[in-house]
Amino acid sequence: MAVEVRGLCPLLQVYDMPASVRFYRDTLGFEVVAASPNLGGEDKFHWCLLRLCGSEVMLNTAYEFDDERPEPPDATRAAAHQDTCIYFGAPDVDAVYEELRTKGLPLKPPKVAPYGMKQLYLRDPDGYGLCFQWSAEPADAATSR
Repeated sequence: MAVEVRGLCPLLQVYDMPASVRFYRDTLGFEVVAASPNLGGEDKFHWCLLRLCGSEVMLNTAYEFDDERPEPPDATRAAAHQDTCIYFGAPDVDAVYEELRTKGLPLKPPKVAPYGMKQLYLRDPDGYGLCFQWSAEPADAATSR
């Protein structure tokens, strides 16, 4: 019997929770559906669960206490995030591109990868890669196979 799975929810360690929440919620449109107790400030908590159209991401502070958090951020830690990319299925990649550009993100236009996926890449405040993608094939061609 196969293991039944009904979703996937990556956990990302973040340097500045309020900045990360503002990016995922206010820029990308995620909703905060759960969070640990507030630590006395807007969007200031150690953990949260975000959801957008059924896709989920959890954020957790990389440092338990503010006095543990290095200033400026540890460049080595951020560089390690270059290896991580979360791919979101987005049927209209061009619309995502236009929406995010209206919110001030400096983005390169989406491109079609050699394997047929139209993709829009960007990075979150901690340097994690995000990709909004969908098959570049017309819908009728993809379903007739």
